[in-house]
Amino acid sequence: MNWLLVLLGGAVGAPLRYLTDRAVQRRHATVFPWGTFAVNVAGCLLLGLVAGAGAAGAASSQVQLLVGTGLCGALTTYSTFSYETLRLAEDGAGLLAAANVAAAVTAGLGAAFAGVAAAEALWA
Repeated sequence: MNWLLVLLGGAVGAPLRYLTDRAVQRRHATVFPWGTFAVNVAGCLLLGLVAGAGAAGAASSQVQLLVGTGLCGALTTYSTFSYETLRLAEDGAGLLAAANVAAAVTAGLGAAFAGVAAAEALWA
């Protein structure tokens, strides 16, 4: 049953990532990968919230598998982040590549901490 929960979460997360990425990127006429940045930060926030809820006893292991592993695992994308950063560097936009790395790590960690803090405030 656990694998089915992960599968279902992934089946929602993957198209959500694609559609969100396209919607965000369409609104920004820049080579900076705002769509990937947005889905990764949103996924970090959601995963922090689910992890915090799980630690507080407010989210079952099934919810953690469905949302945390399945949905967030398919929503977020380290491989696309890496590829887009490499592409920026190869295209001569080294400063944007470095900014992408710094911003993604900082915002992702901040979002995860914010999710955990929100869960603690709600369920602790």
